[in-house]
Amino acid sequence: MTASIARLKITLDDVAPKVLRRVEVPVLLRLDRLHLVIQAAMGWTDSHLYEIRARDVGWGEPDPDERYDGPLEARKAKLLDLIEDMGLKSFRYLYDFGDGWEHTVKIERLGDPAPEAVYPMLLHAEGRCPPEDSGGPWGYAELLKAVADPEHERHAELSEWIGEDFDPNAIDVEALTLSVEHLAKQWSRKPAVRRKA
Repeated sequence: MTASIARLKITLDDVAPKVLRRVEVPVLLRLDRLHLVIQAAMGWTDSHLYEIRARDVGWGEPDPDERYDGPLEARKAKLLDLIEDMGLKSFRYLYDFGDGWEHTVKIERLGDPAPEAVYPMLLHAEGRCPPEDSGGPWGYAELLKAVADPEHERHAELSEWIGEDFDPNAIDVEALTLSVEHLAKQWSRKPAVRRKA
């Protein structure tokens, strides 16, 4: 493969309003780092387990006690493995096994890096990421309904928890961009050179 950059469209499934991100990442990015890119771009806080799933194979953080047949180690696989070895055009990303936030990740395009660009890079963001621990798509829909309706039995409780001014359409693109840029800078650092005495 000659292309070294993949453009990914990440959509949070079963959520309204739509939550979508477009990022560009190196195809040689390890899957544990791809997880961190998705976290930063979406606005999640990396507080729960995750799994990147392609066909019947999953990558994530294996159980250190090996008590169950869980995912393969994400740090030992790269995005290129999914693209070339498995021939995929899309895959799944599951975050927080309790809430069950499922994302569809579509590989939109493969290409060469832009001159002077540092990757990963956030290209586009729409829709605010739901708050952590809000109960998955069903719980989030109920939360939005309760906050919007002063007559709802849980309006006061959930408005206090999420904040009266929560707007699912208001997105801080600058903060998300900075989070992704932080990863790019962190991963592109050159190792320190030791000077001879």
